[in-house]
Amino acid sequence: MAVMTRILIRHETILAILFVIALFLMAAQSDRFLTTANLLNQARLMTEVGLIAIPMTFVIVTGGIDLSVGSIMGLCAILVGVFWQNAGLPLPAAVGLSLVAGTAAGLANGIIITRFRVPPLIATLATLALYRGLAEGISQARSVRGYPEWFAQLGQGQILGIPTQLWLFALVAIAGIFILRFTTFGRTTYAIGNNEAAAEFSGLPVERTKLLIYTASGFISALAAIVFVSRVSTTRSDMGNGIELEVITAVVLGGTSIFGGRGMVIGTLIGLCLMQILQNGLSLAGVRGDGTTVVIGAILIVAVLISNILGRFSND
Repeated sequence: MAVMTRILIRHETILAILFVIALFLMAAQSDRFLTTANLLNQARLMTEVGLIAIPMTFVIVTGGIDLSVGSIMGLCAILVGVFWQNAGLPLPAAVGLSLVAGTAAGLANGIIITRFRVPPLIATLATLALYRGLAEGISQARSVRGYPEWFAQLGQGQILGIPTQLWLFALVAIAGIFILRFTTFGRTTYAIGNNEAAAEFSGLPVERTKLLIYTASGFISALAAIVFVSRVSTTRSDMGNGIELEVITAVVLGGTSIFGGRGMVIGTLIGLCLMQILQNGLSLAGVRGDGTTVVIGAILIVAVLISNILGRFSND
């Protein structure tokens, strides 16, 4: 009975119940909502945010934050077009170099945070401006179009009736779930978030773990940029602008503590899906974008409050 009670009061369980309720409410508002075509399209649209949300879960579990993910995404999107069209490189090489650039940007974040002891909020706020400025300077307000059809298959194609990028997202999500839940690296991540000083005294590789997490965040942001460019068939310097807020909202809504030490990738995925169905369902019901934002904010507050209240109840 005690085990069942603990399961029922988990944040992820509460969120899953809210998700099911929202699913039925949105379906009642529009006949188009629960169609296969609509659900697959929504899955396609949420992939970029979802990809970045996986490493962001690790970042926030350590008690950190990465505000630069949207800027890295925009920079890498521009670099794909510049390397391909301006530098004359083959598109696969341009994609590879863009991934390297995103990884290097994440590594730079990690070095600033771990070696120079700059708080993650300050460090990534600074690199947010730096990487966005680089993207705008490189692009010179010009977009790149005309990508080949084979490249568009990543963002627009299907495999076995499922959007191609959804398979990629599933692989990243499964890897994230396994690493955080079942590996020494994941346990070290939680230990850092609970008490970084104690983790260091225990001999855990704190700096290396944080460095790898921020590097992975940069790499996945670059990967999301490739998917985004493939999906919209163009590159612009403003790509990814504001996406960091959506990502952080999905992670926090999913139950990851902004103070660190607690969180699961599964919760992030549920939070992400809840946000997407609310945006889509309310749009189909004729609700404007600002109304959707209010609803998502209210859901976030309710979910966190209920989780905190039940968490205190379970500790009594």
